Amino acid sequence: MSLTLSILDQSSISEGGTAEQGLSQTVELAQLADRLGFKRFWVSEHHDTPTLAGSSPEVLIAHLAAKTERIKVGSGGVMLPHYSAYKVAENFKVLEGLTPGRIDVGIGRAPGGMPRASYALSDGKPRDVNRYPDQAVELLQYLHDDIPEDHPYGNIKATPVTQTVPDLWMLGSSPSSAALAAELGVPYTFALFINGQGGPSYTQQYLKRFKPSKYYDKPKHTVAVFTICGETMEDAERIASSLDLSMVMLEQGMPSKGTPSPEKAMAYPYSHFERMRVLENRKRMVIGDVDHVEKELHRLAEEYETDEIMLTTIAYDFEDKMNSYKRIAERML
Repeated sequence: MSLTLSILDQSSISEGGTAEQGLSQTVELAQLADRLGFKRFWVSEHHDTPTLAGSSPEVLIAHLAAKTERIKVGSGGVMLPHYSAYKVAENFKVLEGLTPGRIDVGIGRAPGGMPRASYALSDGKPRDVNRYPDQAVELLQYLHDDIPEDHPYGNIKATPVTQTVPDLWMLGSSPSSAALAAELGVPYTFALFINGQGGPSYTQQYLKRFKPSKYYDKPKHTVAVFTICGETMEDAERIASSLDLSMVMLEQGMPSKGTPSPEKAMAYPYSHFERMRVLENRKRMVIGDVDHVEKELHRLAEEYETDEIMLTTIAYDFEDKMNSYKRIAERML
């Protein structure tokens, strides 16, 4: 089966590195992905998170689209409950107007940071996630210039009124997000890199319950997974040790100055509980040499009944990260 590959980048910062380096590396990676033939390049939204530099995907997308030629660029994703759906629509219609046919609007309901960041984003107001389904509908309507007359803002236009419209994707890691994407009739991405449990069943429910909408007549879905492709299996394990330790530290609220080096990670004195967490977290990852990675990605595609997989790679050494994508592209694209 032919498999389309895309990238989700989180603009990670390595220990001893800077935010400027993290952002610069995202740009360099997007340009590499463009040359190698990846279909999409999405960037994430995280707030008050010193180890990840991407807090404003719309701004970063504008720069990435200008620095690349072909690849679709988008958000993975905009955390919609923080914002006005109208303003998000206008942001992405400007992006679409600048680079027609190359923009994706990926949305989610997660906070993307700790509660204090959520309060700061809303100037102290509570974050109302219960409005998320209505906001998603409104965003679709604004994007397609389709607000009903009886809406409180009836006849308003999200400008600019462009000839093409960005694709909207709903991102999620739970059955509720899959159900909402199916109910609204929009494309769906399951975040396997966030939740290693239940993904195939959630995706199956999305496919079974999908209701064609005026915007999308059939289901379209992807799965996003942590992926590290080393020169050998041993090399892949060495690179992945940094991610293993990062996730254990995050889960336990341990202070972090960025992605740790493999040397630091391999010297870390894991407790029994922490080793169990590493094994559990590996359910969210594909790690190995190019033969193993190719086999596992095709297995995931079959399990999730999709022809597109989104890869996300975090590594201490940027060259390791670049080489991982190069190996996969040379074999599979």
